Amino acid sequence: MSQRCGWCTADPLYLRYHDEEWGVPVHDDQRLFEMLVLEGAQAGLSWLTILKKRENYRKAFDRFGPAVVARYDDGKVDALLADPGIVRNRKKIEAAIRNARCVLRIQEEWGSFDKFIWSFVDGEPIQNIWASLTEVPSRSPASDRMAAELKRRGFQFVGTTICHAFMQAVGMVNDHEISCFRHRQIREIPVV
Repeated sequence: MSQRCGWCTADPLYLRYHDEEWGVPVHDDQRLFEMLVLEGAQAGLSWLTILKKRENYRKAFDRFGPAVVARYDDGKVDALLADPGIVRNRKKIEAAIRNARCVLRIQEEWGSFDKFIWSFVDGEPIQNIWASLTEVPSRSPASDRMAAELKRRGFQFVGTTICHAFMQAVGMVNDHEISCFRHRQIREIPVV
């Protein structure tokens, strides 16, 4: 049996997420936006809660197309607040809509959200070497910079801890423990 990171429980959703997604570099604007929304939705909750609701989120938020989400109105907010398949928190829902609008402005300025977001790590994943879960930080200088710039641009639910979790999830940071079988696999993914 392969050794995994200390945070990974035996839940099949967690195992699949850890083994197939977490730490794999993402360069698709829609998927990056999805992960930013989900990380913000997770604030104060467990990641497993969000994983269990992810498919519902994808349906409720039109598969996270930023241009679609940016056009949501009060009626759509009310519909989302009534949807038991997602976290029904008005501030988080409104933040997702606001953040979609911010993503569109960044796409216009930078050509893509991907180019902008990866600039915080100079386009290459940070390869950390952690021996145990207790060494893995919940923030970093890069996540501090990202959080400050996103907030300056009008984003919400993007504190440094959320940004660091986002960076881990989308492969900007390889925070798999060195004893985890995925650490080496992730490290060997070619830089795009």
